[in-house]
Amino acid sequence: MAQVYERVALIGLGLIASSMFWSIKRGGLAGEVTGYARTEATRETARRIGLCDRVCDTAIEAVEGADLVVLCVPVGAMGAVAEEISPHLKPGATVTDVGSVKAAVIEAVLPHIPEGVHFVPAHPLAGTEHSGPTSGFAELFDNRWCLLVPVEGTDEGATAALRALWEGMGANVDEMDPAHHDLVLAVTSHTPHLIAYTMVGVADDLRRVTDSEVIKYSAAGFRDFTRIAASDPTMWRDVFLTNKDATLEILGRFTEELFALQRAIRTGDGDLLHDYFTRTRAIRRGIIDAGQDTDAPDFGRGGSRK
Repeated sequence: MAQVYERVALIGLGLIASSMFWSIKRGGLAGEVTGYARTEATRETARRIGLCDRVCDTAIEAVEGADLVVLCVPVGAMGAVAEEISPHLKPGATVTDVGSVKAAVIEAVLPHIPEGVHFVPAHPLAGTEHSGPTSGFAELFDNRWCLLVPVEGTDEGATAALRALWEGMGANVDEMDPAHHDLVLAVTSHTPHLIAYTMVGVADDLRRVTDSEVIKYSAAGFRDFTRIAASDPTMWRDVFLTNKDATLEILGRFTEELFALQRAIRTGDGDLLHDYFTRTRAIRRGIIDAGQDTDAPDFGRGGSRK
């Protein structure tokens, strides 16, 4: 694959950033990748495992001379990070992010993007329940989607280069406007995570069920809930606080559906339940047919780790 950028800077060194590094190196997509993490412990771990060509002790040092700067911090911290690095960005550079909320990130980051620097928000739809610098692996983005959300007036060349990077990392790339992105993700990611957190919380609150029984007799459905609920708490706190309107809208619709199913169970309406489950089963088959999952229960969560 052809090199897309001479130097890439990763700000934040968790699952997505570490996977980006290994994937960039796999494809020869950048000449050098620098990295920065807020805590010294994370930086030392990154150095120990060879994550990034150069791990810097400040974000300012990491972005100096970078052609692409990727904000891989929780969405609630992106505005402050953008403000910190703004005076040190290379003219002509591109700033992007990997946050799962777009409208709030654009509002927080865009005011700090200096003249002559491009801003192309992005969101790779990939992840596992693991976090931290040791959790990344080069195959994370293979056949996953990455959504680009260019702001008004975004340079087409900057968008094309970022598209080439994500495609080089194995992703399928599409573009979407911020409000639509946030609504779609509220359906496909944010609300399901909140439901999973709630279900695990309910199990924890049921004092008549011991912890050992919950663990010992976990069926596949509850195990999937616990996997989702093991996701990074800081990241998901910020997601819900910054995409609250879309999430609350979908939660309202979910509650209406839940009440309908509750009534069907109470009244013994087996036909409604069967029709409903048949329709939702078809959606699952559509996801598999689209190549976005497989019947293997650990898909996307196993594979080689660097």
